[in-house]
Amino acid sequence: MTSRDEPRLADAAEIAAEHGLTPARISGLYTNRTPNAAGTPFPETAGQRGRARLWNHAEVTAWFADRGQARLRSHTPPARDPQELLNAAEASRFLGYKNANQVTTYVRDHPGYFPDPDVVEEMGTADNPYRRLQWRVQTLTDWMATRPGRGKRTGATRSAPALPDVPLDGDPDELLGATQAAALLGFKSVNSFSSSLAQGNLPLLATPDALSEKGGRRRWTRRRILEQAAQRGTRR
Repeated sequence: MTSRDEPRLADAAEIAAEHGLTPARISGLYTNRTPNAAGTPFPETAGQRGRARLWNHAEVTAWFADRGQARLRSHTPPARDPQELLNAAEASRFLGYKNANQVTTYVRDHPGYFPDPDVVEEMGTADNPYRRLQWRVQTLTDWMATRPGRGKRTGATRSAPALPDVPLDGDPDELLGATQAAALLGFKSVNSFSSSLAQGNLPLLATPDALSEKGGRRRWTRRRILEQAAQRGTRR
């Protein structure tokens, strides 16, 4: 069984499909050690599947993010209502990415790098559920103004902000956000909490108890969070 701590590996075909290129082009970037906008050569391989080369997916994603920085810095988004909601593909295009799946990749593989969605809709059926994530235009433009210039890469030393001290004996029906939930559950950062939640490791919190009026942020009752903490054996 593969450990959750092991990096996700991807071959040239998978990487090409994500970035709108051909497998041959990916192989060429590797063979030629093509640098991105930051001067970083295309990542080294991390393994092999049969005759196919494999790369650390997160490293390749970071390399492509850097590659597009020069173009993105000069990108001017179209004028839109700041409160308009965009799905992941629309958000990618609004931000100037050629790859319509770029925002989806950030959310899936780089928890904490991209802002949480403003609205999360539970869609589909009981047998085939899925979630539609949407961001307000204002959220995206705010992120553009403050995003890290080189994405999130291996070896980064950027420290996460300290979590607040959240009392255990408060009102059990009080609605708490992700930062407070992370603190009660013993996580070191809200990013690690969000990652664990996205991976399905916190089943009692999979469905929020409410969404905030401003921004549609997920909220859970203190009671539910503490039940999840007790289930994980992490109550502090």
